[in-house]
Amino acid sequence: QVRLVESGGGLVQPGGSLGLSCAASGSIFSDNAMGWYRQAPGKQRELVAAITVGRSTNYGDSVKGRFTISRDNAKNTVWLQMNSLKPEDTAVYYCNLQTRHNPFTKYVDYWGQGTQVTVSS
Repeated sequence: QVRLVESGGGLVQPGGSLGLSCAASGSIFSDNAMGWYRQAPGKQRELVAAITVGRSTNYGDSVKGRFTISRDNAKNTVWLQMNSLKPEDTAVYYCNLQTRHNPFTKYVDYWGQGTQVTVSS
């Protein structure tokens, strides 16, 4: 099993910055990607950003140029730096890890408990 522990989040004014971190532990294979998803009330969960072991990144269109994802492979930790925050960034942010044993098996998803980010004046 895999455990994801998130930290960060909170209340920030529009235009401000906030950071999230997520540490993973347990049975994590070397083939993995870590990332963040978010879900606002009444909306579907959406990708915010993801990063592979090789540090290839993928960002949701709405956060490109404002958010930066990074990771420490040795510590299985991922960070999300969020700048120029907007009220529409308000959501519960979930840490995600996808891992698989080998290329012939499917990726398995693990999720953190979620942390609230509220952007409001």
